[in-house]
Amino acid sequence: MSLTEIRVIRPGDNTSLAKIIRNSLEEFGANHPGTVYYDDSTDHLFELFRHPGSVYFVAEYDQQVAGGAGIFPTEGLPEGCVELVKMYLKPEARGQRIGQALISQCLDWAREQGHKQVYLESMPELSKAVSVYEKFGFRYLEGPMGKTGHSGCQIWMLIDL
Repeated sequence: MSLTEIRVIRPGDNTSLAKIIRNSLEEFGANHPGTVYYDDSTDHLFELFRHPGSVYFVAEYDQQVAGGAGIFPTEGLPEGCVELVKMYLKPEARGQRIGQALISQCLDWAREQGHKQVYLESMPELSKAVSVYEKFGFRYLEGPMGKTGHSGCQIWMLIDL
């Protein structure tokens, strides 16, 4: 499998991305309350990422959606800080450097917008993703930032751009 392109989300991507997100959380046993699994916005990502100051990138391979990741100006975050959100890939897309390409695209976009920090939340069940965040330089925090509404997340990380 090779990455075809990384592009901005389109209206027709909603169903594929919601399925990837929910299937991933089920696969790792992380489909519990207080996560994006239950967010209504997971079914409406195109609409969510029309919010000013946000972007969602979709990775494609062989003209199929492989996954995506976004940057969102989550309420309650400090000035100059945005959140890396909804970073999920199909199983066959993992280990192909597609996740790293999406994260790089998100961090570059945040930097280009003048942001100084990127925050994220995750769960112990998603340890492989957390190890990728560590390699990018994200550091652990002792508690959550902002008003994400995701009480099911127990890992909070931050990177300075």
